[in-house]
Amino acid sequence: MTTPTPHPRLTLTEEVREALHDGRPVVALESTIISHGMPYPQNVEMATQVEDIIRAGGAVPATIAVLHGRPRIGLTPQDLELLATSGEVTKASVRDLAYVMARGGHGATTVAATMRLAALAGISVFVTGGIGGVHRGAETSFDVSADLTELATTSVAVISAGVKSILDIGLTLETLETLGVPVLTYGTDEFPAFYSRVSGFASPMRADTPGEIADVMHARWDLGIAGGVSIANPVPEDEEIPADRIGGIIDQALAEMDKAGIAGKEATPYLLGRIVELTGGESLRTNIALVKNNARLGARIAIEYAERSERLRG
Repeated sequence: MTTPTPHPRLTLTEEVREALHDGRPVVALESTIISHGMPYPQNVEMATQVEDIIRAGGAVPATIAVLHGRPRIGLTPQDLELLATSGEVTKASVRDLAYVMARGGHGATTVAATMRLAALAGISVFVTGGIGGVHRGAETSFDVSADLTELATTSVAVISAGVKSILDIGLTLETLETLGVPVLTYGTDEFPAFYSRVSGFASPMRADTPGEIADVMHARWDLGIAGGVSIANPVPEDEEIPADRIGGIIDQALAEMDKAGIAGKEATPYLLGRIVELTGGESLRTNIALVKNNARLGARIAIEYAERSERLRG
């Protein structure tokens, strides 16, 4: 088993390049949460703290974005500040990458785009807040996140707090099953719902240790089965917003969004921002807490996966 060579169009920080060359654990991080998911300055503080958590856990963080038309694997503090404050940052999914690059622009990468660029860099573990999925009302709008099709094709493990609560969780789980994506929940028999630990849906598969998750990753990819692994890690109990309380708030935000005619790639940023307003900032605190919790688990999974890869190389 050889160490993958990063794609030549990627720009890696020296820290990330050396870690990948040496086979040390690296954890990818998205950037849409910085530019479109949280207000300033909490977005920069969160991004910096999450990177620090991953380093403290023994892995190397690699926040991913497109800056000046170049995909970047690992960012400087100045890069994070640019993403957090500039009004010229595109929310970039996979379909947008070539356009942003060709125009020399800035792009904050979604889950799907981060997965694709992480794979091109040779990174197998990726931490985010929540994954996208099937939007409520998708039977008429056909609004389904590219995160799902990317999970079906790109071999990266994605650690999240579950499907974003604003989506149709049941239909998202059904779609992931159809696409052949393993969905594991960490330490629970119930699938979590981002802000809440419970969703009303049973866990498709359960894993209780980072080593078990790393074993699933190796078994899938050693068989030559392309595609990702989705790991749902419940938000800490003392940080969650109970499902019965957040549900009504989400319904109100959805109704207001429909009335305003907001749809497509603008829907999720609008909803998350409106929910922050309706909860008096509580949802933002929960969002930050769950990302940090995912970073701790992601570092442990990356270490276990790197150790198994090293044994195979030996």
